[in-house]
Amino acid sequence: MVRGLMHRHVAIIGSGPAGFYCAEALCKADPEIRIDIIDRLPTPYGLVRSGVAPDHAGTKNVWRVFARTAKREQVRFLGNVEVGRDVSVAELESVYDAVVLALGVTEDRKLGVEGEDLPGVYGSRAISAWYNGHPDFEGLDPELRGPGIAVIGNGNVAVDIVRVLSRTPEEMATTDVTDYAMKKIVGSDYTDVHMVGRRGPVQASFTTAELRELGDMRQTVAVVDPAHLPESFSVPDPKQQKKMEKIVDTLREYSTNDPASKPRRLHLRFFSSPVRILGDDHVTGIELMGTRLEGDRAVPTGETTILEVGTVITAIGYLAKPLEGVPVAKWGTCFENQDGHIRDGLWAVGWAKRGPSGVIATNRKDSTEVAERILEALAGVEPKAGARELDALLASRGARVVDFDGWERIDAAEIGAAPEGAPRRKLTSLQAMLKALE
Repeated sequence: MVRGLMHRHVAIIGSGPAGFYCAEALCKADPEIRIDIIDRLPTPYGLVRSGVAPDHAGTKNVWRVFARTAKREQVRFLGNVEVGRDVSVAELESVYDAVVLALGVTEDRKLGVEGEDLPGVYGSRAISAWYNGHPDFEGLDPELRGPGIAVIGNGNVAVDIVRVLSRTPEEMATTDVTDYAMKKIVGSDYTDVHMVGRRGPVQASFTTAELRELGDMRQTVAVVDPAHLPESFSVPDPKQQKKMEKIVDTLREYSTNDPASKPRRLHLRFFSSPVRILGDDHVTGIELMGTRLEGDRAVPTGETTILEVGTVITAIGYLAKPLEGVPVAKWGTCFENQDGHIRDGLWAVGWAKRGPSGVIATNRKDSTEVAERILEALAGVEPKAGARELDALLASRGARVVDFDGWERIDAAEIGAAPEGAPRRKLTSLQAMLKALE
């Protein structure tokens, strides 16, 4: 038997939380398994690095857990390898016992309204990746025109964006936010940020902790229209009832704030749905339709208002980016699968499996369950060559693979470039990352 063929070989496409949790579960269940984690960037950790807000360092620290997995003897990290460019899914399926899609879904969902293609309209993925230093968005340079910025959405992603756009350089000094993002935020002329939700506060999907952070900003005051807050309400789940009571109580505090008390204002707007983005060659405003609830559904009231804004950012969810040979579910938010199983030998975990829902920790249980099913499916199946075949294929195509040691050199360069008090200054271009390896 050829050396190495006695082991099971699994390729995981994507090095975010779902991929690492799946790898760890596989390693614990089968110490002899061999796992290759493939990512198109030279840097691991996915949205932990490029999606979590810079001022949430505690959340980002989960990378330490993933680093321990990456350093297991039976795990390899293959960075700077793009599936679809350097190797296809079909080719991976032919040489690995199982292939796992853990690449997330990061195409911003469109609003579907007139004017959303105007300059000055951005998706939340683009904006958050921009201030987090993702190489794809280094050159985004969003306009951030005033007098206002409208952020459409009522989830934690929207809360993160309005908070980062409202912070001062001093508040962000101990974070890994990019210098170019803070320079743009400080130099922009907007005085008001509007977070717009089509339903009410009881239906909002942000957390209490995230909401409370909006009340503790040096130069921005959070304000709420008290008419949008319910005097009383009830939801079936007692735990959810307590959570929503805390959220409404926090909003009630904000409704008493003096809008003139700080230079910038953050307006938390409910019962408002975008119907049109105004402007000729760039955004000049957004028209909102008032809504009311019928059950949990938002229905239009017919009353409209116009916000004078120069920038619109949508935070209304994501769609799966098509991958050759892999069907996307008809609703577009994940790949077609049955409990993580796409077809024989091909699996999905995380957002690729269930769509953009849950928090980082949600992926642990989800990925562990899929890992168990993968091992059950592999029982009695003749092992394939795995890494040996992939390495030969990548070498024949001239791919420059960055292993985990290479990532650690990039990591060291970023940490070494950090100003006092900050954890790092990210290398924000592929060229700079590869140069750090030299």
